[in-house]
Amino acid sequence: MKNKIISRTAFVVFLMAATMAMATPKTPQAQLTPAFPGTLVNARYVYVTSYDGDQFDPNLLPEDRQAISTVQDGMQKWGKFIVVYEPWQADIVLMVTSRPSEDVLAVYDAHGWPGNQYLWRMMRRSGLQQGESPLVTKLETAFDKATAK
Repeated sequence: MKNKIISRTAFVVFLMAATMAMATPKTPQAQLTPAFPGTLVNARYVYVTSYDGDQFDPNLLPEDRQAISTVQDGMQKWGKFIVVYEPWQADIVLMVTSRPSEDVLAVYDAHGWPGNQYLWRMMRRSGLQQGESPLVTKLETAFDKATAK
């Protein structure tokens, strides 16, 4: 009899804990801005490319070429980095992809690129459009937070 009572009590406690965990409000993933890696706050030169090739690759999709141009323009307007056109000249590599379903902007340490893992990345639908580029704005915000510490 005691075993049945203990089993039922444990089951009820488990259900209550599971219900409370599911009821906790969660922040949508798109609203979170990851922290910019502190190891790159002193970087000065940035190279922008696409996962499918650089801006001069004749096989590059026009959407990716436009995304590269948009990010380069954003970096020049921001003024924190100098845009370079050869990866070996860079401290940071920004890789972009622009697709109808989602745009991606990722930051890599240029020392060890392309073999290393990205250090910061954001994804968003229409995030790298010409004129307005929310992903570049998120990058600026994350960088400013990292340098304000």
